[in-house]
This record gives sequence, C-alpha cells and structure tokens, in this order.
Amino acid sequence: MVCLQGLRCLAPAAVRGLIRLNKISVRNTSGMSAGYNQANIVILHKSLADDFEKFCHANSGPLPLLYRSTPGEFICPPLSKDSDIRTDCLQYRRYENGVYTGDLTSLDSYSEQMRDMVTFYLGCSFSFESAVQKLGVPVRNVEQQCNVSMYKTAVPCYGVGRFACNLVVTMRPIPQDKINAAVKATQPMKKYHGAPVHIGDPEFFGIKDLTKPEYGDPVNAHPGDIPVFWACGVTGVEAVSSCKSPLAFTHSPGSMFITDIKNVDSPVHQNEETPEVFQISSNPLQYSLVSKEIADKIRELENVIGIDPGDRGIKNLLIKDELLKSSLSLSHAKSVLITTGFPTHYQHEPPEETDGPPGAIAMAAMLQALGKQVAIVTDERALGLNKNILDSSLQQGILQAPVPLLCYKEQAPDSAVRFLCENSNTETPRFDHLVAIERAGRANDGNYYNARKINIKHLVDPIDNLFLASQHIRGITTTGIGDGGNELGMGKVKEAVKKYIHNGDTIACDVEADFAVIAGVSNWGGYAVSCALYLLNTCEIHERYLRKAVGFPRFSQGKNWASALPTVDKEEKLLNILVWQGVRSGVTGNLAMEVDGLPFYNTHSEMIQKLLNITM
Repeated sequence: MVCLQGLRCLAPAAVRGLIRLNKISVRNTSGMSAGYNQANIVILHKSLADDFEKFCHANSGPLPLLYRSTPGEFICPPLSKDSDIRTDCLQYRRYENGVYTGDLTSLDSYSEQMRDMVTFYLGCSFSFESAVQKLGVPVRNVEQQCNVSMYKTAVPCYGVGRFACNLVVTMRPIPQDKINAAVKATQPMKKYHGAPVHIGDPEFFGIKDLTKPEYGDPVNAHPGDIPVFWACGVTGVEAVSSCKSPLAFTHSPGSMFITDIKNVDSPVHQNEETPEVFQISSNPLQYSLVSKEIADKIRELENVIGIDPGDRGIKNLLIKDELLKSSLSLSHAKSVLITTGFPTHYQHEPPEETDGPPGAIAMAAMLQALGKQVAIVTDERALGLNKNILDSSLQQGILQAPVPLLCYKEQAPDSAVRFLCENSNTETPRFDHLVAIERAGRANDGNYYNARKINIKHLVDPIDNLFLASQHIRGITTTGIGDGGNELGMGKVKEAVKKYIHNGDTIACDVEADFAVIAGVSNWGGYAVSCALYLLNTCEIHERYLRKAVGFPRFSQGKNWASALPTVDKEEKLLNILVWQGVRSGVTGNLAMEVDGLPFYNTHSEMIQKLLNITM
C-alpha cells in the first residue's frame, strides 16, 4: 500500500492504476496527485441524460459539467488518456429506485447494464486545494488526513424534469486573514465550483451542527478559523436519489475520479473580475463578496455624497466603506424597516423637514424592485402626513407598490422586542435590517436636539429603542444615515461629533448603528444606497453569491431595477409633494423647492445626476 504523502506526488495515471489494483487503503482522494483536477461522477440511464445535463447547466455552481459520455463509453478522452470509469474511482455508490443500496469498489460486473448508461464528469473542489495552498491557505482536511466535510443545505436547486434536490456544500475552516486569498484563488476556477457560496454562520444554510456532516468526515477547526462553504458536486448524488431511476451509480463522496488535467495554472480570463470580501454581520457571523470594480464604484458614490456644503465638519465623521458594507447587508436582507422624520421646525405644523423622506422612499423603491419586503415606521403624530406622502408617491410613479406604514408605541419594557419579533420570539425577527435616515436621535441625556440645540423630545416617539433592542436580537443589522451627528445611528461616530460638530457635546446621538453612512445631505445617502444596491445586483460575483450558485442569473430583471433608481424627475415630483404637504427646508424653514437650505435645481439635481452617472 502507498502512503498518502506518496500519492500526493504520483501522476494521475499511476494513482488510477493503483486504484484498479485495490492498492490504496484510504477512502478519499483529497490531496492525491496534487495539482491535478478531480471529478465527481454520476452514471444514469441514457433516457435521463438530457434532463440531467440541463439540471447541471441550471445549477452550474455545484454541478460544473466537464464531460458527458456517450452511452456505454467507459473512457474519457478529454480528461484522461488511459482510464476506465468502471474501475478508476476508489469507491462507488449504487442506487436502485433512488435508494442507496451499497458501496462497490468496481463496476465491472455491471458492464452490460452500463452499455445503456451515460457518465457525467463534474468538477470537484479537491481540484483547487493545491491552488489555495500555494497562497498560504491551510487545507485542514488534508492536514488531518481525512475527507472533507459535506453538508446538505436548505437551499433548493433549480429543478429540471425528475431532478429536484437541495444544494450540498463542502466546508473548509480557514483563518480569517486567509479568506481573501482563498476566494481569489478559487474565483476563476469555475469548472471546480469557483468562489465560495457562503462565509460564516452555518445556520444560513440550515446546518445545525458542523461536527455532523452528512457526507465525509468532521474537520477540526483551529482557533480563529471561519467556516467557508463551497458548492459541492455531491449535489449530483442527491439529484440521483430524487430521480428514482431503477439503477444509477455515483462516486462515493470524497472518492473522486482523478483526471490528467493540471489545475495549478488554471487560466484567469482577461475580463475576470477580482473579488473582495467584507464582513457584514457579527451576530450571526456573515461575510459577502463583490467585485473590486463594483466596490470601487460604490466607494466613488461614498466620496461624492461626502462633500460638506454647509461646512459643518462632517468629513471628520466619515468611516471608509460604510456605504458599501451597509448596502451589502441590505442586499442580503429579505425584510427591511426604514424610519425617518426630524421635527426640527417645532413651531410649525407639520414640524418635519424636507431631508429624510425622499431618501427613505428612494431606498424603499429599490428594495421593492429587488423583491424585498419594506415597511416604514414613523411617529404616531406624523402618520397622516407620511400616508399622504406615500400615497402621492405611488400615484405619481415614484413608488411602484404600496409601502406599509407603521408607528411604534412604548407600552411595556418588552415593547421593542414584541414589535421586532414574531410572537416576541427573538429567534424569529420580522426584519433583517433597520435603516434610519435623517431621523432625530436620542442624545446622552435622553433628549432629542435639533442642530440649534433645541430640545424636540415632545415631538419624537422612542423609535431609538428598536435600534437598541436589535443589538440583542440575532439576525438584525442596522444602518444610520445622517449629515450632522444628531441623527439616529450616529452614536457610532459620537466622539467625532462631540469634537468636530457645532453643539456636538449636547446634540450628539448616543444610539449607534452597525453602519454609519455620512452624507452632506441625508437624502444623498439614501440615493447612494439605492444606487449601490443596483450596482451590487448587477455584479456577477455578488449576484452568484446571493443565489448560492444555484439557478440562473437574475440579470434579466436589470431593467426593473434600473427603473427604481432615483432620477431628477422623480425627486423633483417628490419634493413638490412635500412642499404641498407643508414640509419645510431644514436650515431656512422655507416652504420651497429646497433641502437643508440648498436649492433643488443645480444642487440636489446635479448630485442625483452625478450618482446616476457613476451607477450607469
């Protein structure tokens, strides 16, 4: 018998020869013939072959098709010079009517039945192990001389004919500082599953216990390792079970077919995008992917909205990539709650200002276009005003669908939890993300102040408590968008507010959000979030990560997304609606086409056009 270290150095033909002679004692091929590609195997009756090929193309992440044989073809010329699929896998699985009925070390005795069967060779993640190792990324299952961990998930594949199953993934524990390298190494290797489909908490996949994989072995993580998941070709094994064919075969998970194709020099296409990795949540731990090109565009959006037209010192509040991380988190969310409303004009009715509602509605429109549930929560006294604004926005085509309007009342110590969670159960939050834009935020003394240090607490409902409660509810992330430091969520930058903003010691909001998006005018922050969400969902790397590499790309919906972007025409209509409702400019108190004392034409209109030019 040859040791595993010796098998790492042997050429594929030599390893296949040893497998045929049953000279290898280990039951998985991880690490064998290092630098050469390996393949998953599915063998089906020819009557099912066309549908299975379509199934592979529809779910190319887990099932990248390398070769489809003709019926009865036991060799594989494109992948190997000297091979026989009946003998060259370490171990096979037999399925009868979709039921697993045993393991085999050879299919020779089924040669006659296989004359009417087709073999599918599918890419395998063992193929990229040497590529990531070259970048200094440890492969724990190779280190521990065991099979990789494989898990069934709750993510459904796109079904074709009789083939319908959930995604199977492999998991490799990777040190946090090596995740970027692992993603960059695997991104171009799309024939071998490409980039990861999830990084972080396994419960996003419905995986309850990493120590109990459905296939393979549990792999021990080192301190500081993060679970990184790739789509897995064992999805094909699940598909074979689903089709209930009278007879079918697969490789045994981990016991792959080793090809003669080298992977160490996997070509990177000239137009291949470079991925970047960002942590977007800590409870639960969640990362996301985006191309460098799109990340740089969103950084450009962040820079553009960061100008300080009022020379208030807001540049000192900026935190790099907050817009990007917030938008990534919103892109993953299914249900979003938005709040706005700053009653700075306490001597007028209504006391609200024109900054806030336009940005909130711009985000709501894009989130709706992306298929997410959106609601707005506001002060009880302002429900009528906001209902009129939303109804008019719908009538004039600024919104394409109604947005539910809510108010929050503090009636008991657990009111915030009851509002945010189904049946007060913190395991089932109603919202994944809370966004506050130009929303009066509570200061350290419990009051709410406008920029002039006037206490307006009597006009503000305690929606801040929703943000405070969310800090203790797993699965809710928060964003604050502001332009002066006294807005809800700006607690994240309160020390800078106290130091650099006029009256900052008094007015600084004490309630922080996970992400603080700073803009010269808060509406601009809302517009930028809408543009960033559009960019993310037209990014191939991010879009694939969102759908976990199953199903088809959603780019066909791009026109609908583009129509949801803020435009000069839409925002002009919305500002007219606000003025008609008696809402005034924030700095001057003018009942006019202006926001924060800046005229809509040639200031806000130019900002909107700049953002659109970057986006489109």
